[in-house]
Amino acid sequence: MSDRISVSIDNGVADVRLTRVDKMNALDDAMFEALITRGQELAANPDVRCIVISGEGRAFCAGLDMGNFGKMADAKPQEAAPTGGAGRLEQRTHGISNRPQYAVRVWREMPVPVIAAVHGVAFGGGFQVILGADMRYVAPDTKLSIMEIRWGLVPDMAGTQIMRHLAREDIVRELTYTGRVFSGEEALEYGFATRVEADPLAAALATAREIASKSPSAIEASKRLLSAAVYAGEEEGLVLESVEQDALIGSANQIEAVLSQLEKRDANYAPAREAGAPTLSKAG
Repeated sequence: MSDRISVSIDNGVADVRLTRVDKMNALDDAMFEALITRGQELAANPDVRCIVISGEGRAFCAGLDMGNFGKMADAKPQEAAPTGGAGRLEQRTHGISNRPQYAVRVWREMPVPVIAAVHGVAFGGGFQVILGADMRYVAPDTKLSIMEIRWGLVPDMAGTQIMRHLAREDIVRELTYTGRVFSGEEALEYGFATRVEADPLAAALATAREIASKSPSAIEASKRLLSAAVYAGEEEGLVLESVEQDALIGSANQIEAVLSQLEKRDANYAPAREAGAPTLSKAG
């Protein structure tokens, strides 16, 4: 699987890189499987406190591998599954998701923050992969596109459910209907990019190290709350705030956060989860 995605972990930061350089990290069956498997491994690792996902070579991800389009041409309409695997896409294989949707949602549901560092191109499925991150740092000259319409398709890797929380509805519609290529600067204007950076990977790793230095219990509780805010009503959301805060107050990591500040030293936090702990289940 290392021929598709590499992972290194240092001081709580997981550096995840798409490594199919010769194909601009295009999504084939092996890449879909690597995204899911690597994501599940990291979600179960209590030592991971923040994740940065990027692409090596000239691009983050050029989208669906052209070979998959060949499979579509050969398949019967009821059998075609252009984004990995066989069978109808309406079949749920990973909770509320099918396999290609889960290749994005596994990062969305991660118990720790995920930052996408984006350069070159992020087209179609590649664009949807970056939507799975909590934050997106994008080089100004990056080219992005909701490109599925060019192939007579719709964005089907959870993109329609995530985009609506990031950008204005009319922007999402225009880009989906036209497949227009837009820049990193435009992505920031629209709401798809968090920051525009000349070196998005270096900036993302710097932010990840800062996040990893904070209490993992508070960070994971914050992610649960912010993910729940996408679907929870106000009353439920207010209760969730209180539940999470009650669990944190007086806990070992919360006390360590206070003491380290008062004593002006680096904190020594315990993992927030046990190995194999479940991930988020309702992230938007």
